[in-house]
Amino acid sequence: MTKNIAFQTVLDALLDDSNPFPHHYLYLFSDIEPGQLKLLLKAWSQVSVARQLALLEDLEELTEDDTLLCFDDLARALLQDPDPQVRVQALRLLWECEDAKLVPTFLEILTEDSDSNVRAAAATALGLFIYLGEIEEIAEQTLHKVKDSLLAVINSNEDTLVRRRALEALGWSSRPEVPALIEAAYGEKEPDWKVSALFAMGRSSDERWGKQVLSNLRNRNEAIRLEAMRATGELALASARPILLHMLADEEDVETRHEIIWALTKIGGAEVNNRLLELLEMAEDDEEETEFLEEALENLVFTDEDSNFDFLAFEDD
Repeated sequence: MTKNIAFQTVLDALLDDSNPFPHHYLYLFSDIEPGQLKLLLKAWSQVSVARQLALLEDLEELTEDDTLLCFDDLARALLQDPDPQVRVQALRLLWECEDAKLVPTFLEILTEDSDSNVRAAAATALGLFIYLGEIEEIAEQTLHKVKDSLLAVINSNEDTLVRRRALEALGWSSRPEVPALIEAAYGEKEPDWKVSALFAMGRSSDERWGKQVLSNLRNRNEAIRLEAMRATGELALASARPILLHMLADEEDVETRHEIIWALTKIGGAEVNNRLLELLEMAEDDEEETEFLEEALENLVFTDEDSNFDFLAFEDD
């Protein structure tokens, strides 16, 4: 009873549009107790949609910084919310959830929801289960249902965004028809399709796409260029290393620089390590940049150790 009374204070703050919602209250929505969730859902319709969305966006941001936080119970409860933007945000909160019991719900949303943005978000959510199926972490029957549903979407008259997200989700798939779908998307005149194709290429772990990825590192379209950068990292293309290092020296935009650096950490190599150490020394007065570069160096160590392990295993064989 005491916890419910305390949680009522949180609800009162949520309902108070005249004041900012206290940031420290956000953590109370992680692993929310059934009684608290019931109270929240009872009051939810009284919360303005703007406030609802702000809350869910803040929760998503928290999960990016702290993977121990879990807002799955709240997100599941909001999948049928009357507002499509809320449903999208609820799906986004579940994008990292590995519970295969969600698959039937996501498939239903993919085919039945009235809003294309919600259907697109469901397609993205199903991508994780493609990956889990490929590493045999979920039932093969479940994997087939997800693949078949996403392939049906791509080959339908669905909204373009939904079809693009379905293609991106299938990037992890080993189905033989997927490479041809990626190739077709890459050849589309619409730049967004090329972005999705490059995204799927990065997920594929297939070096056959190296030429296409490398050729777009200097693309004039920023979205295409950024996705190509990410794909070089996902595919660990060693041939991209000198190109990215050169681009890093010339790039002034902070976010783009960070994309280049993160891709380089996934490719690995002594040259990358030396360059990041130089940048770290130069950034000693910038706390935020220093933190990012330290994380990048940690990721680089993981990449290089993993690469050395694979090499030694091959040598032993």
